[in-house]
Amino acid sequence: MPFLPRRLTLLQNATLPDGSVVDVTIDGETVTRIEAARAAGVPADPGAALDPGAALDPGAALDPGAVLDLSGHVLLTAPAEPHAHLDKALSWEAIRPPMGDLVSAITAWREYARTMTVDDIADRAREQLLRMLGQGTTAVRTHVDILLGDQPLRGAQALVQVRQELAGLVDLELVALAGPDVPDSAVEAALDLGVDLVGGSSHLAPDPSADLQRLLAIAARRGVGVDLHTDESLAGAITLGEFAETVVDWTVTVSAGHCVRLGTVDATTRDDLIALVKAADIGIIANPITNLYLQGWEHPVSTPRGLTAVRELLDAGVRLGAGADNVRDPFNPLGRSDALETAMLLVTAGHLTIDEAYAAVSDGARSVMGLAPAGAVVGGRAEFLAVRGSSLADVTANAPADRYVIHAGRLVAQSRTTSDIAAPHLTESTVTA
Repeated sequence: MPFLPRRLTLLQNATLPDGSVVDVTIDGETVTRIEAARAAGVPADPGAALDPGAALDPGAALDPGAVLDLSGHVLLTAPAEPHAHLDKALSWEAIRPPMGDLVSAITAWREYARTMTVDDIADRAREQLLRMLGQGTTAVRTHVDILLGDQPLRGAQALVQVRQELAGLVDLELVALAGPDVPDSAVEAALDLGVDLVGGSSHLAPDPSADLQRLLAIAARRGVGVDLHTDESLAGAITLGEFAETVVDWTVTVSAGHCVRLGTVDATTRDDLIALVKAADIGIIANPITNLYLQGWEHPVSTPRGLTAVRELLDAGVRLGAGADNVRDPFNPLGRSDALETAMLLVTAGHLTIDEAYAAVSDGARSVMGLAPAGAVVGGRAEFLAVRGSSLADVTANAPADRYVIHAGRLVAQSRTTSDIAAPHLTESTVTA
């Protein structure tokens, strides 16, 4: 049930991914001290962690309400979602689209989008954003379609509204997603409304280069950043190289999502493209859940999987983030709104280590989004997710629902579960007796 956000000054007995147990001091929105837990050798009381107001040392000169005992929890940098579609989220049941590839998803979505109102979009976006916050994500970048027809800014209006409503709970960045048939004037109108970045999907345009250059020109003219859907196919246009060469001297935030083609080209072409990306300092955003769903439908045998070259990008020193992309809409019928799901798929499908995978949905995602460093580092922003468990591998594998979510030094979400399992080798008569 809802509660008022609470300012925290101390996180006690938190287990970090390296196994150390620490106390983390927070001043306002900033981490100011990290030290070995004062009671690191004391066994954790499983019930204590469920009392968010409990302090380990009642005599300490601290406000007990500002202390959170995280015994039995792993403390992580809070995830950030660098590639969402909140205007589409949770529409699967209403649309009931056929399962299929990217083109069929676009067709189903465009047909349904004609019926949407600002309130409809806002309601679904708000619900989805709160689900993500409850799972631990404290910053989200969402693309919002510039729609065709006489009300092209319905999505932008809805998302600006939701951003205002949830300010203080979660940070929300908006990207104007403009198809090749959307006029420049509509993109500019979205920016005037409060949308932050220019986006699009030039690889789908009849002339990919021309569409890429017109979107980049809008961003340059307005002095804003760019986050483009890039080369989202197993075969077809490759725009990443031209993208990188065009923005090589830019100082605003620039990122490319999907980049599926980078994972299908030959090694020489791949490495040349990655070198251009590195030189331009473009952040790359992998989207394993949606790309695994949408790509490969046309290959019933030895089906290739749609995922960018995450290993090679990391090894080259490219800034890599990862997101869930679509959640329960025509582009992906499933999804748990949980960054741990994305991290798990980066391990199983992308062959990253567990540490690398979680970094991609937290520190890497924040870097790609242009956010300040966060987490358990002195000077970092106090953005945390604490999950009940013993290690990063444990919580990534099991994704327990027992969580605390801290945004800008305040507790903004908490969840707890109970589980009862029948004892073995007991009959009803034995239990009664």
